[in-house]
Amino acid sequence: MSDGAPHFDDARIAAFCRKHHIRKLALFGSRLKGTARPDSDLDLLVEFEAGHVPGYLRLSGMQNELSDMVGLPVDLRLYEELSRYFRDEVAAQARPVYAT
Repeated sequence: MSDGAPHFDDARIAAFCRKHHIRKLALFGSRLKGTARPDSDLDLLVEFEAGHVPGYLRLSGMQNELSDMVGLPVDLRLYEELSRYFRDEVAAQARPVYAT
């Protein structure tokens, strides 16, 4: 795509999100802005269902699973993990990929 954003297989993404109790998944960062380089990762903002926020190891496994799915390195970020100085801007500009 011209903006650097990958094509998402909606059915596969929905199945992934249901499997991992994800409420919302949204694209942000350089691939959304159109400033990605060939080695840029895919930044995704993720919100989990209540009581289903994974630990670091499980989150890392999810990143690997998504990377295999989209063919790019993936960085899954929770809203709370983002810097308080720009998290609201990121959330406002993020492009939804999946939402329940």
